[in-house]
Amino acid sequence: MKNIAITIARQYGSGGREIGKKLAQKLNIDFFDKEILSITAKKNGLNEKMFEEVDEKPTNSFLYSLAMGAYAMDGHYIYQGDITPSINDRVYQMQSEIIKELSDQKSCIFVGRCADYILEDHACLIKIFIAADMEDRKKRVALREPGLSERKLEDLIVKTDKRRANYYSYHTNLKWGVADNYDLSLNTSRISPENAVELIAKYIELKSGEKIL
Repeated sequence: MKNIAITIARQYGSGGREIGKKLAQKLNIDFFDKEILSITAKKNGLNEKMFEEVDEKPTNSFLYSLAMGAYAMDGHYIYQGDITPSINDRVYQMQSEIIKELSDQKSCIFVGRCADYILEDHACLIKIFIAADMEDRKKRVALREPGLSERKLEDLIVKTDKRRANYYSYHTNLKWGVADNYDLSLNTSRISPENAVELIAKYIELKSGEKIL
């Protein structure tokens, strides 16, 4: 079977990670989410904690501007010529290299981290977006964040999605979650995670033209 790269972007609390893991088990292929952080850190001889702190977080616009040049006292931007990338950009580049290397070696499932954009030239790329209604998302998040009020649960969900959207937009110049950017967009309030796995697996088989189930 030729290498297939499956990317999963997901709203917080939609069950996207769960779907990715179950799909990987069904297809007997490797699954990567935060595992990418440890692999990247180890390969580059860096502290994994640093990677976790900037994981899927956009570069602060002011700090990024400072890294790209400088501001004069009157607020006008001055280009400095010799550019030093921000830590976020360096981490993104290192992760991108690992994602490309892994997808070249074998079939994989990647969650988040702009993998759909990073692998846009992959011969067999399948891009998935997982969404869900807010009430269902709050129920899922409450299981991992017990004790939060309804309001705080919703705030956490909205802020996490906003951070992911900003990260994606910053690195790709595309809008996160827009159906045009994906092969399949599924709402787990309309279809169970188990059925979503079956549907995605069948789609992969149809698109790849190979019997994989």
